Amino acid sequence: GIIMSLFKGSPLGDLARIRRVRTRRISSYDRTGGNDDRLHIVAGTTVVLADIRGAGCINHIWCTMVCEQPDFLRRVVLRMRWDNEQNYSVEVPIGDFFGVGHAQTTDFVSLPLQMSPANGRAFNCFFPMPFAERALIELTSECEVELLFYYYIDYELHNRIDPDLGRFHAQWRRQNPTDGIPDTGMPNSEWSFGGNNADGAGNYVILEAEGTGHYVGCNLNIHNLRYRDWPSHLEWPVTPDQLQAAPPGMFEAFNWYGEGDDMIFVDGESWPPALHGTGTEDYFNTAWCPAVPYSAPYHGITLPGGPNWSGKISLYRFHIEDPVCFQKSIRVTIEHGHANRRSDDYSSTAYWYQLEPHKPFPPLPPVEARLPRPD
Repeated sequence: GIIMSLFKGSPLGDLARIRRVRTRRISSYDRTGGNDDRLHIVAGTTVVLADIRGAGCINHIWCTMVCEQPDFLRRVVLRMRWDNEQNYSVEVPIGDFFGVGHAQTTDFVSLPLQMSPANGRAFNCFFPMPFAERALIELTSECEVELLFYYYIDYELHNRIDPDLGRFHAQWRRQNPTDGIPDTGMPNSEWSFGGNNADGAGNYVILEAEGTGHYVGCNLNIHNLRYRDWPSHLEWPVTPDQLQAAPPGMFEAFNWYGEGDDMIFVDGESWPPALHGTGTEDYFNTAWCPAVPYSAPYHGITLPGGPNWSGKISLYRFHIEDPVCFQKSIRVTIEHGHANRRSDDYSSTAYWYQLEPHKPFPPLPPVEARLPRPD
């Protein structure tokens, strides 16, 4: 008993445990025995990737795709439903689902999601996705040309699953741009760091859900829509020592997208919520206005932006060791700049588990409203 207790809760520790399940896979292999191991998806159509009957759990999804359409990763939508529910539990543009927004890819490694070589074009998802009666996975192409799609879905079949297993959910949102305030006639340091937010009402909303479950993380994508030159006499990327020394001209040139506190409201609580953070980079487990790519099992910066944090940024934070549990509802939010003063293009994908039924998602924006802004 003592030895076995040491293994509990560890994937490697439990690897020796023999389980009475049946391992299965659905893939795009060429049914003729040839080498055309992909789906040829006609423009504007939906295909069923998997329709699994019975009880089980999807453990891994891999895919890659080819399309001549620019921004196709926002034009292709991944949808999932569990146990014959009417409403989708997953509805996300496919690039965003696998961890990076802006219809871009880059090599990164986290525990549940990865974009792998070459150039981040191999997508992997290791979120477990249990189901009691049925799992339905669909792919819709809103491209204007053919999409070539290769995939694996690895799963196991059980006689039954435990009733306390939540269903996997993922939802995409965008606010383009966020509702900030003009900086006219205000010193840049005051506009960037001043003001108060004592209710969280104008925060960017990452997730609103009702029911019982736990939030397990998100990716957040920001297109910095404000332009300011970085002073030529200052090095880039900016360093913590440089920030603390505050050389002349730095903070009047600052175009940092962050300073937005995360605020997570659980079960209808009012401001300030029990889960109130201290700034954008702090929620994503980094510090001192980072400007370099980084990936770790539970947090990372996949796209760091350009000089003075210009252009497109993508970050992720997964609550694998510290899920945020809710019994009735959850509202995950973050300020867009301190006191919601910035007007940038925000989009996000939230991931969570909950018992069904779930609150129906807001309608997914049409393809024109999903496409990234030009660089």
